[in-house]
Amino acid sequence: MTTRTAPRPADDQPFDFNLDAVKAESNLTPFRVHFDGRRWDFAHMEALDVWDLVEAVERGEVAAMVSIFKAALGDQWDDFRKVRLPQFKMKALFGEYRKHCGLEPGESEASGS
Repeated sequence: MTTRTAPRPADDQPFDFNLDAVKAESNLTPFRVHFDGRRWDFAHMEALDVWDLVEAVERGEVAAMVSIFKAALGDQWDDFRKVRLPQFKMKALFGEYRKHCGLEPGESEASGS
């Protein structure tokens, strides 16, 4: 039996949802941190590319935090990674970063709850 499919409409034809038109609901102001004598600028969590984070989330909480920091810091990541970062500071940093980005404790960015 042959499966029939409708021909795919051209990109300029009507569509159901225009993702290109979606804008952030919050101000995507970077999160600025002073650590080890210098300033670090973390991109807002909602501005990060989700594809860079998906695999890390599947590997657990610490891997997710590190992946988020790496994506948020961009070109600053290599320098940031050279600085000793005790786990208690990483947890505090991640908590404040989440607050800045409008996420409450226990709320997952991926799930939205």
